[in-house]
Amino acid sequence: MVPLVNVIIMAGMLIVVPLGLRLVDVPRAVRITWIAGAVPGAFSLWLPRGPGAVALAVPYALATAVLAAHAATRLRRRLPSPREVAVLTALAAPSVAGVSLLWERAGHPLMGFKPPILALTVAHFHYAGFAAALVAGLVCRATGERRASRAAALTVPCGTALVLAGYFVGDWAELAGAIVLTAGMWLVGLLTWTQVRRLAGDRLTGALLAVSAAVLSATMLLALSWALGEATGLPHPSIAWMAATHGVCNAAGFALCGVAAWRRLRPL
Repeated sequence: MVPLVNVIIMAGMLIVVPLGLRLVDVPRAVRITWIAGAVPGAFSLWLPRGPGAVALAVPYALATAVLAAHAATRLRRRLPSPREVAVLTALAAPSVAGVSLLWERAGHPLMGFKPPILALTVAHFHYAGFAAALVAGLVCRATGERRASRAAALTVPCGTALVLAGYFVGDWAELAGAIVLTAGMWLVGLLTWTQVRRLAGDRLTGALLAVSAAVLSATMLLALSWALGEATGLPHPSIAWMAATHGVCNAAGFALCGVAAWRRLRPL
């Protein structure tokens, strides 16, 4: 499972986040800082845990901190709208991944979480953290900030925060987060399918949007089934199965296709 998770994380570090940052007016200096940290951070994934891997993970953690600081700067400048709440969440979420990667690469638990769980946390906060919130914000902007799109822009960050809280509070809180996040992501998918696709100027963009929206119906159902099983003890997919299905489909189908489509719709 480790090589698969590493590939998913690398795609988030080197493709999804850099492309996504260009869609929300992040300064060039911040984007360059991200690449400068993400490249060694990606290499660190393939080294044995220890000082060498930690040394390469440090620039990545610093880059996530710079991105979070930029989010704080944006927050001071204006009272955030629902769309901006989603964007700020996207910018802040990788900082959780940055801290998690440092401890995972050192081979030490963090707040009781062992390195394998920390690796999954790194992946989670590139996709459920950054990509999901980013796309929710972009959908809100593209659809004229209607009531449904504003709801999605708030529900996705709220669900992500609840899932994070569930790591510390317990499985039932994580299940509540999964329910809220799933509702938000299904709403994002519905709006993408019914509204945003109309804005596509060519078949490729429309197809990328369609794939990104359709994938959510299955991947978030898997997330719900896993969270429900963890909370209740009912049979549910294993972590390895979740990485191979939920993780791969969210990374390739939702995030990569979605960000690529939004790059083609950049004039919005």
